[in-house]
Amino acid sequence: MRNKITTYYKTAVVITSLCTFTMLSGCASQANKDPLEGLNRGVYKFNDVTDKAVFKPVATAYKTITPTPIRKGFNNFFTNLGSITTVLNDLLQFKFASAFTDAGRFVINSTFGLAGFIDLAGKDNIALHKEDFGQTLGFWGVGNGAYLVLPFLGPSSLRDTTGLVFDRATTDPITYTHNIGEVRLHNQLRAAQFIDKRTELLTASDLVDEASLDPYAFMRDAYLQRRENQVQDNVAKKNLANDEFFEEDDAPATGTKSPETNPAEASPAEVK
Repeated sequence: MRNKITTYYKTAVVITSLCTFTMLSGCASQANKDPLEGLNRGVYKFNDVTDKAVFKPVATAYKTITPTPIRKGFNNFFTNLGSITTVLNDLLQFKFASAFTDAGRFVINSTFGLAGFIDLAGKDNIALHKEDFGQTLGFWGVGNGAYLVLPFLGPSSLRDTTGLVFDRATTDPITYTHNIGEVRLHNQLRAAQFIDKRTELLTASDLVDEASLDPYAFMRDAYLQRRENQVQDNVAKKNLANDEFFEEDDAPATGTKSPETNPAEASPAEVK
């Protein structure tokens, strides 16, 4: 019990420190969105090499040998787990109607949808929203801060990294399995989640290679534009309507959606 309290205390300190640093650095970084470009390019290169050597082959093999219904089921499962994070951040942004819809979506899929493996809510055209604490901070006026490339996780920002830490510590069921001592289960779920996300990005990675002479700059600009669009609840969607690298985040999920997604989304590895 004492160890759990200590863990929660340390997590709270880290989150508070990150939030404070993000708010202090937000204004200062507006003129230069990538002040850490040298470091970021080094991490990007590391992610690129690691991805080509390990993650992309694993994801390709998984997609090749695993039947589509099974892959879709696991994708639905992890998407459903993310609904808990979405509901909390709906409430933090005073989006009560969305919170009600997303909570209902989670309940339906978690029960009648067999723990989320079947997206029954999507089949009923119940909208799928995606909110996180990074978006919540942006909603309340916190700037991106410096652009960051995280090892293995890919594009982010100081604000979104803070949001990731907060979401993982507060609303991620996979983190909960670790907190109750189920370390092996935690690692298995995290690995499966990682492979699922990387499999989603297989087609997008090829598009990035074909679309830009500088994939790093392309990924950075696409990521920052997409996150700004998400924070503004897709008010800039009309400007992206013809951009195949972007998809709607607040849209009905029909249950037949392709597992491929856009490369601007924060990914478990650089999409290369």
